[in-house]
Amino acid sequence: MIAVPQRPVEFPRQRARRDAPAIGAAADFPEALRRLPRNVCVIAFEHGERLFGLTATSVSPLSLDPATLLVGVPRRWPVAQQFLASRSFGVSALAADQDALAERFSAGAAIGERERREGGWIGFETAAPTLADATAAFACERDAVFEHRGGAVVIARVLSVRASSGSSALVSWQGVYSQLGWTKDEISRATGQSPVRTKERAVAPFPQRSS
Repeated sequence: MIAVPQRPVEFPRQRARRDAPAIGAAADFPEALRRLPRNVCVIAFEHGERLFGLTATSVSPLSLDPATLLVGVPRRWPVAQQFLASRSFGVSALAADQDALAERFSAGAAIGERERREGGWIGFETAAPTLADATAAFACERDAVFEHRGGAVVIARVLSVRASSGSSALVSWQGVYSQLGWTKDEISRATGQSPVRTKERAVAPFPQRSS
């Protein structure tokens, strides 16, 4: 018997994938990330006698039981090491009209006494302060930290949560802060209940950090 070599059947779609030009992951990864919609959060934590805030776009749920979040931060950020050393912290998911806060803490910044009193912060007694007007807020305790090359991931055990009745959220997409849903003012104007005069505002570009 003559052995006939077997050739696997290849469908057109498989052939197209095989023949497609290779994509340079290292070069294209930043641009691909710009097209990945991400929530925008402010992390607040204490270090020594000072309170700090840090904008993060890498916050995601890990499990429901126990309630756990993943928080990713680049280690090169100015206050990253202070955050990684903190035991407790608060995570505030920002509403669409809180883009100024995202800019305020984009590189990490201290929260002064006046801002503590007048900036809408609550929960200081738990060492995990959050913003009262956030769309969702999580008081967290660090469970573990994993560092890999230029980044670090914190596994955070959620101690308490608060969800607002707001209908909008701030997201990062294509390098800018964008709005998801309607703000309270927009709903009021649309329904004619409480007209509010507002000023147009440019969407702040997402901060680009040098490596």
